[in-house]
Amino acid sequence: MALTATGIGAISLVCVPTIEQDTAIAFYESLGFEKRTDTPFGGGYRWVEVYPPGGTTGIALASPPDGDITPMQTGITLTTDDIDSTHAAMKALGVDVDADVARLGGPVPPMFWFRDPTGHTLMVVEQS
Repeated sequence: MALTATGIGAISLVCVPTIEQDTAIAFYESLGFEKRTDTPFGGGYRWVEVYPPGGTTGIALASPPDGDITPMQTGITLTTDDIDSTHAAMKALGVDVDADVARLGGPVPPMFWFRDPTGHTLMVVEQS
């Protein structure tokens, strides 16, 4: 594995603050993610990680220490080989997705955004 000048070699997790961890787990599992870690730690907290099948980068669904969360644009981008199929499947599951797939043209791939149960926004792009 190639490393940066500082010794960093990969992105393993992105953290999404979540108060209702069980609701978030069920949501991501409904999208086909798998829960790989669910470990209690100090003060009644849990460390939860979900991954796309076969994925090496996951989403940590972590409770914030103060219990306060403001929904945010996460910057998390998920990929699919068929944007229209993925959009339709997520819509059929009742996921809060954009009404339409955005097709901006040029080098920008087709994409749409969706919101998780906490209200955080994630993006799905078509990977060619």
